[in-house]
Amino acid sequence: MFARVLISLDDDLLSQDYPRNADETADACRVKDAMRAQCVPQIARHWHDAAATLGAADPPTAAVALDAARRCISWIDVALVANDVFVPLLFDIALSPASAAPLAAAAVGCLSAVAAKRMDARAKVALLRSLLSAQQGLGSPDSGLKMASLVTTYAVEALACYRKLGPSDADGAAALEMLEEVLPAVFSAAESCYEEDVDSGSVLEFLAGYVSTMKAPSEKQLGHLGRILEVVRQQMTYDPVYRVHLDVLDKIGKEEEDMMAEQRKDLVALFRNICRVAPAATQQFIKGLIVTALSSAEATVEDVEVTLTLLYRLGEAVSEEEIRTGSGLLGELVPMLLSARFSCHSHRLVALVYLETVTRYIKFMQENVQYVPHLLAAFLDERGIHHQNSHVSRRAGYLFMKAVKLLKAKLVPYLDTILQSLEDVLGQFTSMDWANKEAKLSSSEDGSQIFEAVGLLIGIEEVSPEKQVQCLTALLNPLCHQIESLVMGAKAQGLEESSPRATSLLQIVVALNMVTKGFNERLVMISRPTIGVMLKKTLDVVLQLLVSFPNARPLRSKVISFLHRMIEILGISVLPCIPIALRQLLVHNEAKDMVDFLVLVNQIICKFNSSASGILEDVFPTIASRLSVILSQDAFSTGPAGNTEEMRELQELQRTLYTFLHGMVTHDLSAVLLAPTCRQYLETIMQLLLFTSCSHKDILLRKACVQIFVKLIKDWCTTSKADDKLPGFRVFMIEKFATGCCLYSVLDKSFDLRDANTLVVFGEIVMAQKVMYERFGEDFIVNFVAKALPEAHCPPELAEQYYQKLQGNDIKAFRSFYQSLIEKIRQQQNGSLVFR
Repeated sequence: MFARVLISLDDDLLSQDYPRNADETADACRVKDAMRAQCVPQIARHWHDAAATLGAADPPTAAVALDAARRCISWIDVALVANDVFVPLLFDIALSPASAAPLAAAAVGCLSAVAAKRMDARAKVALLRSLLSAQQGLGSPDSGLKMASLVTTYAVEALACYRKLGPSDADGAAALEMLEEVLPAVFSAAESCYEEDVDSGSVLEFLAGYVSTMKAPSEKQLGHLGRILEVVRQQMTYDPVYRVHLDVLDKIGKEEEDMMAEQRKDLVALFRNICRVAPAATQQFIKGLIVTALSSAEATVEDVEVTLTLLYRLGEAVSEEEIRTGSGLLGELVPMLLSARFSCHSHRLVALVYLETVTRYIKFMQENVQYVPHLLAAFLDERGIHHQNSHVSRRAGYLFMKAVKLLKAKLVPYLDTILQSLEDVLGQFTSMDWANKEAKLSSSEDGSQIFEAVGLLIGIEEVSPEKQVQCLTALLNPLCHQIESLVMGAKAQGLEESSPRATSLLQIVVALNMVTKGFNERLVMISRPTIGVMLKKTLDVVLQLLVSFPNARPLRSKVISFLHRMIEILGISVLPCIPIALRQLLVHNEAKDMVDFLVLVNQIICKFNSSASGILEDVFPTIASRLSVILSQDAFSTGPAGNTEEMRELQELQRTLYTFLHGMVTHDLSAVLLAPTCRQYLETIMQLLLFTSCSHKDILLRKACVQIFVKLIKDWCTTSKADDKLPGFRVFMIEKFATGCCLYSVLDKSFDLRDANTLVVFGEIVMAQKVMYERFGEDFIVNFVAKALPEAHCPPELAEQYYQKLQGNDIKAFRSFYQSLIEKIRQQQNGSLVFR
């Protein structure tokens, strides 16, 4: 009962493990002071007597008494417990086979509290020395198993003393000696981290701190690092009970994989630190693991996986130059890795980490080309692309593509070998067995990286033109024939989006797109035009899909992606194909479809500039008529209803439209807007631009619209009103834009001049006024200075200063003045000016 009273007192008042307010903290201090003055020595003797007399007769009661002692040690005189009588008793209880587990744990808890007692570093060294004297075997592995928390706490405290006092201090050196004496027990505790009474987090924290103190490890310390590496390996190893779950990656396997990824974070950090201070020892350790895994037919999935994972992490810790030159043992480790065939290679975990590790060391082949065949074998045989697990084979395709990007020309001599190895994989895309294809390639992207890798290889300039044509013919012709066959069948039977036939068409278009990533415009249009002709014919075949299936949206998306790529590499030769494609893409368009369409048109504008004027004149009326309805000012809700998916699509379409218009005017295509077929939509477009430039909540859209207006002024207006290309535009800009955007929109309190993006827009508005003054002259002055500014309650003297600054050549001075003018007008109105 007395022990329970002390424990309750600790929980309710004394313990600092719980949050306390100021009054509670003051109460706790008074109680502790009174107890220290009156009864703590008697209580300490009581704890000793309870442990000594009840340890055998009534272990639970003795355990409760020691638990009460553990809680109080932090604030009592430690000598009441850390003495020649109490400490040996605690060690006897902790280590005696006859002690009940709860009692032994309570004794270890008291000893740990003694070791953790806060005090001066030199006093702590003396305390730690006394504990070591009381139990000479404290550093033994058996102590690590039976007193894990004590040896860990002891090591942490000894390390803290060493760090504080330093190696040159006698007590600091003594602290390091005591630390290293208990390390075997710490390692034993760490290796039993799955035991409930071992705090693996504390052990890892100590080990990380210990490694961080090393600069040039001694032989003895290198031995300790070897033990730490073994601890890391052990704690990074999966439990065999999850082997099947991790292979099929079901729910249980996924949870275990996620838990291990989280658990490994601190372990990986510790491993990297060891790599830093002892790279040779780390590499030797990993070499031993690999040799063991390769020489044993009984090597488990878990052991091989952790071995490869550590080799992968080693690749993160060393420099790229070290990998390239194979410094240290890397010159042995990488060839061993490339030729490795583990008995458990069929397991998903082993296969994946093997491929990732091979990829990590690819740069080794840049200097050691003799190993390129081994690298290719690792990717192309049953360890990689031909692995029985589809997830592994897909990942292998992606990693192989990365390898091709990095090695490029060094793979050219092996082009035939690569294509021969991939023949069956590439052939899946030309198979007529649609149902089987759907089972093997469940999405349009599956396996596409292999085509990208092949395209990158074929597109290397070191490949002869004849070889390029031969390889491309072998790739493109079957795919194009397959498209034609599928289209004929679909026309007769119809095409459902989820059907195997539709999936096949998607996969083929994606494959074609990936192949072309290896080519550029200079190669296909200048150096080797025959390839350009082949790609142009392929584009003609693919574009037939738009004509045959205009409503198949997933397919249309892939065709658009392919068209993007062809515009990029075929250049001006693709222009004749574009009008038909654009007309087909405008069939049955929704907001999301129009975004994709406008992005395509933007690319055409940026690529071809004024050469695209005819195409734009053809499609602009349809674009404008549709968007003027979809993007009317009333189409946008400002309340909660504005946060729907449909509304977000409309907002995205609006942003894309302004990008499209901005692209037109900045690529010398503003004349398209004046074409007879387009002019009828100008009023709607101008009003939309005006509304956005004045009041849109997206400040960057306002900037784009102001820039569009400025460019239109420069393109359509001169200093002579008679030469204006669009009658009425000058008046619109002076009366609507200048007043609404350049004055009243910036006077509105929502226009925050402290915001960086807003200041950028303000700079564009200032520039717009300069351009209007240069082109419109007195017409602008009469309306803006003599009319608009006075109506906004601008004092006459400020309006006169505005006119003087406007006439000057210093744009920065004019901008600064106009900002101060706006702020002064705002102050006069006290924020009450209503935006017009």
